[in-house]
Amino acid sequence: MEKDRIKVLIGEDSASIGVRIAVKLRENDMIAITRRKDGNTILDSILNEQPDVVLVDLTLPDTDALDLIEQVKMRKEKLPAFIIVSDIDSRFIERQVMGNGASYFLSKPYNIEELPSIIKSILQIPASRRTKDKEVMVTHIIQRLGVPAHIKGYYYLRSAILSAIDDNKLMECVTKQLYPCVAKKYDTTSSRVERAIRHAIEIAWDRGDTEAISQFFGYSVDNYRGRPTNSEFIALVTDKIRLQLKTMQ
Repeated sequence: MEKDRIKVLIGEDSASIGVRIAVKLRENDMIAITRRKDGNTILDSILNEQPDVVLVDLTLPDTDALDLIEQVKMRKEKLPAFIIVSDIDSRFIERQVMGNGASYFLSKPYNIEELPSIIKSILQIPASRRTKDKEVMVTHIIQRLGVPAHIKGYYYLRSAILSAIDDNKLMECVTKQLYPCVAKKYDTTSSRVERAIRHAIEIAWDRGDTEAISQFFGYSVDNYRGRPTNSEFIALVTDKIRLQLKTMQ
């Protein structure tokens, strides 16, 4: 029945992007409504259409998403889940957005294929999908940063991040706790895990999307700063995912 389907309001001026998002959501049995990227238009649609989820850019021509959330709070008893999209991947901006009532923060470019899983995670439909959705979030980040999926380090790195999310104590001693934890899963040694992860990060740093890396790590990618250590890389991604998961509880 239509009333049981998830209704998503998409604020997007680009017809091609809006159509692609809508098609993907409808393929997953969701109701997709597209509107101009305009604060008043989106606000009116939220009040009239009663969406479960609102996908909107942080910056709008006449306002911003945080002000839009506040306006909705004043007019509606139940706030829809807001997914805020930004051109800048910044942990400071992400914390500001999440602290002001958003349910999820996405930085451009993002993978439209992952939107249905993200939406279901936010709405906790069903709760048993949380583990799978967490894996999707980790995979999205490391792929966006340029870690190639065909090397062992990709799988070791993903496993290390997922393990650290589940047990933060593993980050207290990466060499003696986290690497052995990953090595046990893949029937290998801690030293091989460490080398493979370092190799994966080196490839991402040398051949990945320089702009995405700069935005994510908060500084320019250059030969003077160098790549992050394994621990720094894992800790940063773990912190980002943990922050997003908190909003789903």
